[in-house]
Amino acid sequence: APMNVAVEEMAGVQDPVGLFDPMGLATSGNDETLLWFRAAELKHSRVTMLATAGWLVNSAGIYFPGELTHGTKFSDLGAKPLEAWAAVPFAGKFQILLFAGAVEFFSEVKKPHYMKGGPMGLQCDPLGLYENMSEDMRKTRMNRELANGRFAMIGIMSFIAAAKVPG
Repeated sequence: APMNVAVEEMAGVQDPVGLFDPMGLATSGNDETLLWFRAAELKHSRVTMLATAGWLVNSAGIYFPGELTHGTKFSDLGAKPLEAWAAVPFAGKFQILLFAGAVEFFSEVKKPHYMKGGPMGLQCDPLGLYENMSEDMRKTRMNRELANGRFAMIGIMSFIAAAKVPG
């Protein structure tokens, strides 16, 4: 069985808002449901932080050197992120989605599973920094990651809306 989880004590409950759950999702199921919600938030946070950074880098006209595919340089995609994505060949999009699927698969097969009290998401800490942190520093780092991820979710949606909505 999973750990006894108290939503008020989880990372991400922080000033100035505190616990923000207007729809009552934190109490809509059992502990496993709550851990699944938190893992989904963490995954979406990480993806949107990468998407937001990628949007800013692409919009600034910074490109990888070389070719994306034979005859198509990265710089040929342009500095408008949605148009750049549309210009990526199908095989490139397929590889990106296949890689994301592999990351998701390997994060889900780890034991113990995050819904049973294991670590959430794909843990990448080759230097062992997290293991050497105090419990207070770990909580601070988790709060920062969730806060930045929440902000990135708003940010990337704002970028997309600004690019798509005329006016």
